[in-house]
Amino acid sequence: MENFLLWLIQEQILAEEKTDKLLGVHMIGPHAGDMIAEMVLAMEFGASSEDIARTCHAHPTYSEAIKEAALAVDKRPIHY
Repeated sequence: MENFLLWLIQEQILAEEKTDKLLGVHMIGPHAGDMIAEMVLAMEFGASSEDIARTCHAHPTYSEAIKEAALAVDKRPIHY
């Protein structure tokens, strides 16, 4: 029987406490290099974590971790 390796994505979004403006993001896992572009764009346009949380992220995809991390900023993740 083959051994399977479960790849986990760890992501953390840093947001300013009062304004909720994105300050930074940490990503570790497969496709992190692809997903970081969404966060760079959001930061460039002054988005908040709520803006990211309200954006549609397809299921099942790696990018769901972005939405989950954005929801976790306000302590309301779905799968945490």
